[in-house]
Amino acid sequence: MPSFLIYTLGCKVNQYESEYVREGLERLGFREASAGEKPDLCVINTCTVTSESDLKSRKIIRCLARQHPEARIIVMGCYAVRSPKELADLPGVAQVLSDKAQLPEWLRQLGLAEPPKGISSFGRRHRAFVKVQDGCRQGCSYCIIPLVRPVLRSRPQEEVLEEIHRLVAAGYGEIVLTGVHLGQYGVDLPTPRQSLAPLIEKILEVSGKFRVRLSSIEAVEVGPELLRLMAEHPDRLCPHLHLPLQSGSDRVLEQMGRPYRLADFLRLCDQIRAYLDNPALTTDVLVGFPGETEEDFQATRRAVEQVGFCKLHVFPFSPRPGTPAAQLPNRIPPPIVRRRCTELAELGDRLRRRYLESLLGRKAQVLLEEVLGPAREGEGGPFNEHGSARPDTSHDGRGGIRRWPCSTDAASEQIPSAVNLRLVHQNNDPSFSEPCRGGESVAWQAKDTSLYVLQGTSERYATVLLVGPRSWLGGLISVPVEKSGQNRDEWVLWAASANDLRSSQEPAL
Repeated sequence: MPSFLIYTLGCKVNQYESEYVREGLERLGFREASAGEKPDLCVINTCTVTSESDLKSRKIIRCLARQHPEARIIVMGCYAVRSPKELADLPGVAQVLSDKAQLPEWLRQLGLAEPPKGISSFGRRHRAFVKVQDGCRQGCSYCIIPLVRPVLRSRPQEEVLEEIHRLVAAGYGEIVLTGVHLGQYGVDLPTPRQSLAPLIEKILEVSGKFRVRLSSIEAVEVGPELLRLMAEHPDRLCPHLHLPLQSGSDRVLEQMGRPYRLADFLRLCDQIRAYLDNPALTTDVLVGFPGETEEDFQATRRAVEQVGFCKLHVFPFSPRPGTPAAQLPNRIPPPIVRRRCTELAELGDRLRRRYLESLLGRKAQVLLEEVLGPAREGEGGPFNEHGSARPDTSHDGRGGIRRWPCSTDAASEQIPSAVNLRLVHQNNDPSFSEPCRGGESVAWQAKDTSLYVLQGTSERYATVLLVGPRSWLGGLISVPVEKSGQNRDEWVLWAASANDLRSSQEPAL
């Protein structure tokens, strides 16, 4: 049976399209290559939103060509649309798919008589992305996407609903609706004109235990009809909106070609909060646009703080060939761009912590993504039927651990900026830790004689719940720490009895 490997860069739309290719290949009799195995087919789904994305794509192609010289390398994605010849000339590349609309035809060329109309699974994840729309005509001056995905294509409502039925039946607890320009869903469909809110209303009628989340959407496209649905179905439609701000300076927004001014954006955020109770608002901010002054940057800082975003995606300006902004003078020196990115990232950390603190004492619905350690038979982990955390201390003497997202921005896998470690002992007497400095350890002597130890850096920790009595020894979590795009040290959390710890200088990982 031939094997394949898929490597995906970029956005949720790319990830969906990679899953579509995976499903098609499996119908053809391919299987995914296991670790260390030489695949017969390598598919690289590229991204071209920044020059760094281009560089990563080329590096991966060259690396796969060296590691698997016998494999056929297929390149797809936005970089393949923008520069098919450049990629075709790279070593080992057998074919470049320069149009995503070619994917069904490519599968037919491989021998699949009936390519899938959608997906039925989404790998090993607990949430599935559903692409409902493709293409963008917004024409922001810095963005290359309208050049590589210019055609608006909305999927028919019936096709989307059938796909969601399949995914919910397969056990996916969250459906993330995604598109290149999600708010433009339906504008290209035949009359009667369709739009995003009626589609969501139909999705909410689908039976099954699942919730819906929206990916990035323009603030000007979040209308009363959508907000009404979010307010009426808070347990089915996540109160989370990712609204790209890009800049808080009207002068810069105008040069960017954005479809609003700051006052419009702030008014729309106020309108969202009038409808929803403590929504999670997240955003993108572009730093270092040509001609961005210090005054412009400070206006962005003030806007970000005024809105109170709970997460920022901060990225530096990257001139893309063929875009109007690539020709603009007054480029910002890289050291200034780096300094501004760092300042915004630090502000984002403070705002995120402030938002998390606003959730204290609230009952929140969470999606259980991972269970580490033994779970008691008949129980669904440390949550009740409503998704609330519950302490548990028995676990037949072995102990265990549970981990879950700690904010409604559950699509993010970012780690919180401070320790919030709760130890649950046999007498249910909780203790809370404090952050420890890099290289230090913090230990507690519990009433049940267990000793719990946290090692790490002061940069990042995860919210975890330790469960179980004493005498459990082993590595529980090891998470790479990231801040401002730079890899930092790892931290490790483990629990052991005092006697075991004295005889072990390091955790048994």
